[in-house]
Amino acid sequence: MAEFKLVISDPKARKAYQTEIKSPDADRLFGKKIGEIIKGESINLAGFEFKITGGSDKQGFPMRPDILGTRRIRALIGGGPGIKVKRHGERKRRSVRGNQIADDIAQINLKVIKDGSKPIGIVLGKETEKVEEKKEEVKEKVNEKQEIKAEEPKEKVEEKKKADKEEKPVESSDEGGQ
Repeated sequence: MAEFKLVISDPKARKAYQTEIKSPDADRLFGKKIGEIIKGESINLAGFEFKITGGSDKQGFPMRPDILGTRRIRALIGGGPGIKVKRHGERKRRSVRGNQIADDIAQINLKVIKDGSKPIGIVLGKETEKVEEKKEEVKEKVNEKQEIKAEEPKEKVEEKKKADKEEKPVESSDEGGQ
């Protein structure tokens, strides 16, 4: 019986949501590789499309897109998932997992490529529609304030010009009469 934690990131909302998936839906992900695009229908999220961006196994070792297969190996790597390089050219031998999803995988990272009819947060039940409505209201208020601020300086400049014209006295060309 397969069980995965899915970490779904939504670039538009700049948020990530975590959910779990169990057999038989989880069985549909076996054999998929990092970089593949999957339909949301296969994991009960109709209307969405996701790209597999990574994951980790049950012991916490990260998946790497450049290691083929499902096995865990000790690879000499110089950057990317599984290592933090401190100096240019530094390489270290680290245990990493291959790029294919198998039984040993505990977490799968997904990125939303195509949205469904509702935002992913609402579909997963992590956010309510009221929250989305409030976000839209806040955005509208911010846009209104920006429009008002953009209009105010023009009006003030025009008022100042009018006031300057009215305040200037008419200068006469009399210079004390000779």
